[in-house]
Amino acid sequence: MTANKITILRLILIPFFLFFLLMGENLSIFISLLIFISAALTDKLDGYIAKKYQQTTDLGKILDPLADKLLVFAALAVFTAQRLTNPIALFIIIIRELTITSVRVVVANNGTVVGAGFSGKLKTAIQLIAIMAILALPLLHVIGVTSVEPYNVLISNVLSWIMAIFSVISGVDYLLNGLSLKNITK
Repeated sequence: MTANKITILRLILIPFFLFFLLMGENLSIFISLLIFISAALTDKLDGYIAKKYQQTTDLGKILDPLADKLLVFAALAVFTAQRLTNPIALFIIIIRELTITSVRVVVANNGTVVGAGFSGKLKTAIQLIAIMAILALPLLHVIGVTSVEPYNVLISNVLSWIMAIFSVISGVDYLLNGLSLKNITK
């Protein structure tokens, strides 16, 4: 299926994204930003293709959010190591993802695959946009925008907390509205 191949491509892009991000120079950060944007666009593309051409599969419902999580975790782990994002915010995001993934596995073992709802998709969009902003911040001086440079760490931390807040909100929404108790206790 084409949609699943695109999702796998997103997984393949993650090590390249990390390689360039960890180099830390303006050009390599720019390349990592381009790779991240490309990976984010594949998320929209595989979803569009899956729906338009009826290529939605259980594998895709599992691989797609997994690819999203790995891409986001990779970026946030590096940002946290670089002291750009708060480790507690990263912890909250990881706990949310592990909790929801665990519940999805239990539900899938009972024969039901629950895809992402609106709040989960919104959470992912906010995460992708925030990470792109964090990646772009150190590059702004290249185009002459130096006024935000002293605030890069502050802005990055605020964005990490926004991601954490939306992670919690979407996690609670998923647990309260996305599942029914019968799917867990079958």
